[in-house]
Amino acid sequence: MMQGYVNESYEAVISIVVKNGTKVKPVNAVIDTGFTGFLSLSSAIIAELELPWSYRDRATLGDGSETLFDIYEASVIWDGQFREIEINSANTEPLLGMRMLRGYRLQVDTVEGGLVTIAALTDVI
Repeated sequence: MMQGYVNESYEAVISIVVKNGTKVKPVNAVIDTGFTGFLSLSSAIIAELELPWSYRDRATLGDGSETLFDIYEASVIWDGQFREIEINSANTEPLLGMRMLRGYRLQVDTVEGGLVTIAALTDVI
């Protein structure tokens, strides 16, 4: 099980460690249930970690507009294990998407400072 918190803007936040070779960076990511990818990071963090570019993809944003994203590859520590994922380049705060949460239960105590828990469905059924 993983835990996070609800920030002062009532966003559910989880800390995640991103790794590329010997370069490691912890980031606080806002959980975005409207984002269908794994994780988005700014181009500055992607450059800092020297993440390898994989491909470019088209995505539809919440306002209905379409945009292109560069996709990179990285490892993250997720539920105590290394996991290879795709990283979307987006110049916003880090966002954790629904592909990352597949097979997990998300619970949020929606008060400032509230508890965010993410548990594997096999652990909660």
